[in-house]
Amino acid sequence: MDNIWNELYSAAMEVLNPRKLSRTVDAGGVSAAVESVSGKIYVGVCIDTACTLGICAERNAIFHMITNGENAIRRVIAVNRSGKVIPPCGACREFMTQLMPDSYRSIEIMLDYENEKIVTLGSLTPEWWI
Repeated sequence: MDNIWNELYSAAMEVLNPRKLSRTVDAGGVSAAVESVSGKIYVGVCIDTACTLGICAERNAIFHMITNGENAIRRVIAVNRSGKVIPPCGACREFMTQLMPDSYRSIEIMLDYENEKIVTLGSLTPEWWI
């Protein structure tokens, strides 16, 4: 496995911090790291609310990437509160697809860190609706 996956996993684990922010908001139960095409790593955590105003860790990390002037993703990893790698949800897949409509198929997604299972977003999202 390419060492960048170890770096991404470590970066995601560093910000993993499940906590209650208020009566209706939890954060940090899932963390994510994305590598941009420039090689920089951006991290984010999920923010869960009592309604649909929350955000997934993957999109939060991508938003940090965009805030820092980049808009192309190379690799994505998400980790749940027990440190297990999990796949991106449909909303995150759709966002990445819309962000990179001509090249989303090449984004690498870690599905299983222990078994080094890596797939592309194209294999997870083979038939985009637009």
